[in-house]
Amino acid sequence: MSSRALRRLQGDGDILSAVPVELIVDSDSADEAEFQEVKSKKKHKRRKPAFNPFELLNEDVEESEPIIVAPVKPAEANDEVDVKQDKENEDKQKNENPVEEGEENSPKAVTKKKKKKKKKKGKENDNNTAVQTGDGEDEIDAGIREVNRILGITDQTAGGGMVVDTITSDMRALLNVEHRNLNPDNEMRRIFGSRVVQQETNRHRGRHRTFHRGTKLVQPRDNWPAIGRTGLSMSLLDNRPNCQMFTFEHNHQYQQTEFKFLEAVESLNPQNIANLLQMHPYHINGLIQLSDVFKMSEDMQMAAELVERTLYAFEHTFHPSFSMTTGTCRLDYRRQENRAMYLCLFRHLSSVGQRGCYRTALEFCKLLLSLDPDGDPMCVLLMIDFYALRAEQFSFLIRMYHEWEAHRNLTQLPNFAFSVPLAMFHLANQNQESTDAADNLLQSSLIMFPGTLMPLLDKCSVSPDAAVTSHPFFGPASQNSQTEALKQLIALYIGRSFPCWKEPDAMAWLEKNVKEVLARVDRKDPLVEDARQKRSIRYQGTPRNIFRHIIVSEIKDATAALPPELTTSPILSYDPLPPHDAVATYDRPVRGRRGEQGGSSLSLFLRSLLPNYNPNDPDPAPAAVAAQEGAAGGDNPEGNNLRRGIGVLMDAMRDLLNNIQPVEPPVENRQDEDGEERDEEEWD
Repeated sequence: MSSRALRRLQGDGDILSAVPVELIVDSDSADEAEFQEVKSKKKHKRRKPAFNPFELLNEDVEESEPIIVAPVKPAEANDEVDVKQDKENEDKQKNENPVEEGEENSPKAVTKKKKKKKKKKGKENDNNTAVQTGDGEDEIDAGIREVNRILGITDQTAGGGMVVDTITSDMRALLNVEHRNLNPDNEMRRIFGSRVVQQETNRHRGRHRTFHRGTKLVQPRDNWPAIGRTGLSMSLLDNRPNCQMFTFEHNHQYQQTEFKFLEAVESLNPQNIANLLQMHPYHINGLIQLSDVFKMSEDMQMAAELVERTLYAFEHTFHPSFSMTTGTCRLDYRRQENRAMYLCLFRHLSSVGQRGCYRTALEFCKLLLSLDPDGDPMCVLLMIDFYALRAEQFSFLIRMYHEWEAHRNLTQLPNFAFSVPLAMFHLANQNQESTDAADNLLQSSLIMFPGTLMPLLDKCSVSPDAAVTSHPFFGPASQNSQTEALKQLIALYIGRSFPCWKEPDAMAWLEKNVKEVLARVDRKDPLVEDARQKRSIRYQGTPRNIFRHIIVSEIKDATAALPPELTTSPILSYDPLPPHDAVATYDRPVRGRRGEQGGSSLSLFLRSLLPNYNPNDPDPAPAAVAAQEGAAGGDNPEGNNLRRGIGVLMDAMRDLLNNIQPVEPPVENRQDEDGEERDEEEWD
């Protein structure tokens, strides 16, 4: 008799060892066919490998015992014996006899079942499968269920345990930036086709090409010089869970170059700045200043290219943790090293928008706003609505209005007050829906800012209706009653966004709502009086960042409304209107002009009276002044200044007296009575 038959007679076999204990049922109480079907499904079921990106642990698993999944080790040639032995053992276990009735709870059967479970658990871990919990649910499903509970997603919306991505492209985070949208060439290809863009690129490509590392902000030109160590770097100041604070830094060499640049600016000679850039081709402020020179000479292409070179230099110094896509990286505008980054991004998006790449300009607006969304030093909120409308990103603008209105009061800005209902109007027309919500919001904006209508129609070359011109609500009184700050905001919005209202559908929609507003005014709607009181209280002063935005944007309608103290005072093009609380990490060494070392205006005046006066000569008696300072001991600064001034004055007076010579009278030859010539010396 064979050994297998002997074991079958002894009852030691267990053909159901591969089946869990809970599936072992009595043959009298269950159908045999159903039992065999369940056994075969359990035997041939193979779990798919699952990956948990959240790295969540089940509640039943203790933290002191982490789950370690070992990778599968490939079988080698010398392990063939062990593999064959394991295969033979598995075949023997499958052919073992089932447990007889009454022996299910025997110590021998229970011990065998525990061994089977341990071996099966180890086999699952070796195959990189998930570990089951006590409820029969593996760890991956438990983690996904916990995440769905936190996010508020039920089992019906999750789709049978799998998380469904319900976030569309229009509902992404407001400050997230996509790299592909930062390249204006991609938008130009969508507008004009790839062939036209490729021909334009080949036309500008020079013979002597310099290969540059690819960047995301701008595309480097072949004629740009190779970039090396510029002395500019970026460091991480603070790493918080929701945002990271970075800053640019200048090394000693870059600081010396910055001092030379300031001297070149003071010389009022653009050639000195060009000579500096020949030695340091990626000096940031030098490129910005020279770009402004080309803009004044109406060479817009070269001005835009110099700004792109600055962004190329900035991106080469980015910190490894600095990300442009997440919207969590911050730069402090108060630091003098960071302000150039804001200015370059602003000018670059303006030049890109002038080329018709509004989607790219909108992406740069989000990037610029993400650097400081709370302070907004360049007032990106005053122009992001325009680029969103021109790029037909209506959902983005509406979502921004709903999410930021609570803490930023966007409806107090005329640009958002009129752009948001216009976006709702276009979106309703696209979806063939009702425009009632857009109508109500536009009417509220017209009641809040009645001085916007007539300048807007005039800018669009549209003659208003006689009922509108004759009504006092939109007449000259509404414009004259506005504060200067409100006039600047309205002029800025109209000068930039009037093309959005020149469309026939938008103008007809505006005309309909204007008539409705006049009817509400005649009915004495309480909203009219409430808006008048708000206008009289608000807009009492213009913040400095709005002034900075108006200056950099260079919109004629807005710059004409600037106060005289800004239009008459000099403004640095590489640092317009620095903040009052600016942080200077290093200072320029004080260098007095030669000829002004005397210290007082009186001494300079007296020295100018001297015959041998030369403004380039040093102080006439520096040794005497130094001796007086040493005698005083230097403990009293005011006394030292007084003694220095007196000493300089006395030395100047002494030189003046020593150099004074009387003017001799003209010599005349006179004749005496005898007719002989007599010399003038005889009178002495």
